[in-house]
Amino acid sequence: MVRKIFKKRVLLLLIIAVLVLLYLKSDWMNRWMYPIHYQSDIKISSVNYGLDPHLVAAIIRVETNFSNNKVSKKGAIGMMQLMPETADWIVQKGKFSNVTQAAIASRADISIEIGSWYLNSLLQQFKGNTYAVVAAYNAGPGTVNRWMSEGTWDGKLETVDKLPYGETRHYVQRVIYYYNKYKKLYPEFAAK
Repeated sequence: MVRKIFKKRVLLLLIIAVLVLLYLKSDWMNRWMYPIHYQSDIKISSVNYGLDPHLVAAIIRVETNFSNNKVSKKGAIGMMQLMPETADWIVQKGKFSNVTQAAIASRADISIEIGSWYLNSLLQQFKGNTYAVVAAYNAGPGTVNRWMSEGTWDGKLETVDKLPYGETRHYVQRVIYYYNKYKKLYPEFAAK
């Protein structure tokens, strides 16, 4: 009886060791754990707005994990979690016709397009500073501009711990984590 239990434990440990090894050494296992859904929609919108598709995918991963029809506790809508007022502003400024909040909330392609337009707008506003853009996507551009102009934060990843909002600090760290993970796992996904 003891010998049978010992064999089962050894077998279980071997299985766990093999799985750990596969996880650490296998891109296919990592791709399974870190998928990018809606790749064609992300790619099209990234090309349209001059964005790195890995960044768009990372933001979607952190915002909703590629789930559609999400509404946050604060009321943000769609896969890219835009506040309704921001979504309306984007539709107006971007001259998107026949785009409603309901469409942004329920259709992945529209949410990705609108969110990508907004990311491009933030990239222009923050002169290509990706870290400031990611922080602004979470906390709002006015807030991030204030932090940077007051010297609270310099817009660098090395000083992200200086961000006054814990939620934004954690958000930036998570987005950059997924961005780097996606760049490593999906090099063919880069914009061309």
